[in-house]
Amino acid sequence: MAEAAQGRVQEAVESMVQGLERERIRGMQGAMFRCSAQCCENSTASMQQVQQCIERCHAPLARAQAIVTGELEHFQDRLSRCTLHCNDKARDAL
Repeated sequence: MAEAAQGRVQEAVESMVQGLERERIRGMQGAMFRCSAQCCENSTASMQQVQQCIERCHAPLARAQAIVTGELEHFQDRLSRCTLHCNDKARDAL
């Protein structure tokens, strides 16, 4: 029974992450690559300026990915605490 619940949670999380990737992250990736390409097309910029431009293009996606990763870690921590609490309650009931 616990394995089935764990499987359902895993499927729900994977579905959410795939939807987020399809609906938001891909668009941000496309914008990042287009922005980076424009940086590289600037023939008057120095190598350092081009690198800084590219880093600015990458920043929004990096922030979004960090937020998603942080939220998933937070969710995993809460789920682990919940599991431990349920295990303790089950042991106490015996």
